[in-house]
Amino acid sequence: MSPLLALVLFTAVGLTGCTDDRTVDGDGRIELSVFWWGGERRAELTEQALRLYSSRHPEVTFRVTWQGETGYYERLATQAAAGNVADLFQIDDDYLTEYVDSRIVLDLTAYAASGALDLSQFPRGLAQYGQVGGRTVAVAAAANTPGMVYNRSLLNRLGLAEPRIGMTYDELIRWASQVTRESGGQTAGTMDASADYRALWLWLRTQGKELYQGREIGFTESDVTRWFELWQSARASRATPSAAVIQQANGGEPARQLVVTRQAATSFAWSNELTELQRYTKDDLAVVAYPGDPKGQWTQASMYWAAFRGTRHADTVVDVINFLVNDPEAGAILGTERGLSPNARIREAVNATLVDEKMKRTVAFEARMAEHFGPAPAPPPKGHARIRALLVTHAESVQFGRATPRAAAYDFVAEARAALAT
Repeated sequence: MSPLLALVLFTAVGLTGCTDDRTVDGDGRIELSVFWWGGERRAELTEQALRLYSSRHPEVTFRVTWQGETGYYERLATQAAAGNVADLFQIDDDYLTEYVDSRIVLDLTAYAASGALDLSQFPRGLAQYGQVGGRTVAVAAAANTPGMVYNRSLLNRLGLAEPRIGMTYDELIRWASQVTRESGGQTAGTMDASADYRALWLWLRTQGKELYQGREIGFTESDVTRWFELWQSARASRATPSAAVIQQANGGEPARQLVVTRQAATSFAWSNELTELQRYTKDDLAVVAYPGDPKGQWTQASMYWAAFRGTRHADTVVDVINFLVNDPEAGAILGTERGLSPNARIREAVNATLVDEKMKRTVAFEARMAEHFGPAPAPPPKGHARIRALLVTHAESVQFGRATPRAAAYDFVAEARAALAT
């Protein structure tokens, strides 16, 4: 399916109609292009922050483009092929390494070393997660953490304990089976996370492994077999719903998550999705860590700001990035729209102004988890997006009984290696 791109162009004070051209007027004025994905609220806030920058630096104006996430990377790839990428653009860890390898992203290492790009208030792991090959190549626009969202109201009605940080997967499955029984089979205890790459990655890290080792996979066929068998056992004990129900949520769309459709008491998500998920149900939702040792988790970038290697105004672009992530006024404007501020001081100030109870819970969860975080791995290599899709395909083949865990693991590992080799 090829959804229509939701492309919106802004014209406002300090912002002009959109092209990807980078221009310098004869009077020394600089015009920078900026490109990101997101909704209208993100656009409104980002535009406001950029206007604030222009008010302090009248010589700098912005041409901005934004659109929905669907089709964003196709458009960015088209721009890259033409050598016409925006000076400043949003990217995530699915594609960061690929754009570094393609020499599209500006190396920010020297700016970080000189202090022109100040990462001193970033959690160490978050600054590290913007590095590829030891070089700083992107800056987290916000921070996020995987979280297991659960239906607190349902558990209260059933008189059951809430899930806790540090519970093992075996403990989760036993607890989930009890939820299914106590609900009379109306609600399964947990979503089946066998297709969730985040869950697989964190599960591997608790065993001293990684999803990737450099440009290679960091797991074996035996590891994936055990992962698929774990969830096969969960389905057999009725800890999870049927494969047909599970499949509805494997794509990750918030409105289809089983915790809001009441088909499961938990869903695996990003912690900052708690507020959005809450919109779809009247039951009270809460968030806890994914099962396993929380040291397997790390502070992740919800998305990054990156600069185009071909920009004619590298110093100015870096100054804009520094402003967006470190300026208190910019931080107050941007709030939590992209996630929690990467700057610890700004995050604390923003947190004090929050009125949304679910976002307060998210912030409290992140703060609690930060005490346990382990070191950050390198961002995923080129091919990560393909491997995410392959995991869903092969996990579903086991869920529906079309393949055994071992056969699906064999195929997944073979195809994952091929994806990284291309």
